[in-house]
Amino acid sequence: MTLLTLRDTSWPQGSMGLPNTTQNDHISAGLPDGSPLLVAPADHDLTVVVPAFNEERRLPWTLSHLASFLDDWGVDYRVLVADDGSDDRTAGMTRGLGPRFSSLRISPHGGKGRAVRTAMLRGTGRVLAFTDADLPFRLEALRRGYDWIRHGQCRVVFGARDVAGAENLAPRRLSRRVATFAFRQIVSRLVSREVTDTQCGLKLFERRAALEIFGRATIDGFAFDAEVVLLTHRLDLPFARVPVTLVNEFTSTLSLRRNALPMLWDVLRLRLHERARQAIPDPHFVFAAETEAPRRKAAA
Repeated sequence: MTLLTLRDTSWPQGSMGLPNTTQNDHISAGLPDGSPLLVAPADHDLTVVVPAFNEERRLPWTLSHLASFLDDWGVDYRVLVADDGSDDRTAGMTRGLGPRFSSLRISPHGGKGRAVRTAMLRGTGRVLAFTDADLPFRLEALRRGYDWIRHGQCRVVFGARDVAGAENLAPRRLSRRVATFAFRQIVSRLVSREVTDTQCGLKLFERRAALEIFGRATIDGFAFDAEVVLLTHRLDLPFARVPVTLVNEFTSTLSLRRNALPMLWDVLRLRLHERARQAIPDPHFVFAAETEAPRRKAAA
């Protein structure tokens, strides 16, 4: 049984109407290997995680574009580059950009899923998001999803390329279009009939939802997105899908030849594992405030 301990606070409203925490509100998350993780209190509104592997050429433009958009928006933000054991200067691309930008080097190279999971468990925004290093989508979807979470309409937002309002302004190779269609069909049958575009590289989470999901996630590779969707369903977290506008599709680290079969196997393994766990109760959550009162009374 995985144990995730959260401090139960009254969630007073912080800046921009989001839940706030105090310096003592640390959250201890039970990880898949059983080891505890002490999570620092939330101290800003939005953390944007950018997973990256050998992206020193693309990141300067990406980080500049993010800074421009987020500064104009006026949200209190941080950008965290999750460097997945790169061989180049990816980890140093945030130097000189100011205190809002930082890098988390994860070594050795272990996969996009592990990089995102590690960064999401360490981000300190009240809302956490991740997007791809080439910023394939217009960032207006990021703001829209943030507003939905901020106003309590949902706890998780999935970017979607297959819903009304989504646009594709970038040419896509035929092989990738075919592979995307096939993967969506498989996912719709094995993972979710509601969230069919699991691989869209834009997702947002209310912080506690992020801890609940990524504290249980196990997939290190590209199929981690499907696991995130599956866990969102399993935890019965309210979610929404935001239409995105695809504006570019630069060369991706995802290789159809190398990654297609491992991704399919991961999804199949997820489904088999989920079926095996159907009779097992959900992981138990203990809020610290529920256990501290009896301890204080006993001590008195």
